[in-house]
Amino acid sequence: PVKPVLAAPPSQPAPVAEIAPAVVAPQTTGRPDPYDAGIKVRREVLGDAHVDRALAQADEFSGDFQEFITRYAWGEIWDRPGLDRRSRSCVTLTALVAGGHMDELAFHTRAALRNGLTPDEIKEVLLQAAVYCGVPAANTAFKVAQQVIREETTPQE
Repeated sequence: PVKPVLAAPPSQPAPVAEIAPAVVAPQTTGRPDPYDAGIKVRREVLGDAHVDRALAQADEFSGDFQEFITRYAWGEIWDRPGLDRRSRSCVTLTALVAGGHMDELAFHTRAALRNGLTPDEIKEVLLQAAVYCGVPAANTAFKVAQQVIREETTPQE
């Protein structure tokens, strides 16, 4: 039978591996950075005042998030050619109702109006959402949307 060979114990302990920072490879896809398209779409959909407020409130903690949503939500998704902005607004309103995100529902109701949805179409989206997302969520959504629609469609004196 073969006898195993036992190695002599090392005279020094083995070095401990260190984790180096991740090396970020430069972008080589040839695609333009979606931030520029994102800020343009974000301003067109939400309005300059909303975007200016959001960016002005960004600090060291939240600035990366503002850049993230501008680049990916607005530059990668809202700027895609597969759906028009009216359709994207319908999907967004429904998703916000489903998630119970009523603060965002308010400014996306304004955006939906800006994107060409009528108050009656927004009402239909919320009725549809009531069936699939739940009546309590839609009840709150109707209150939020009704207030925004009144603010946006009532003539200023």
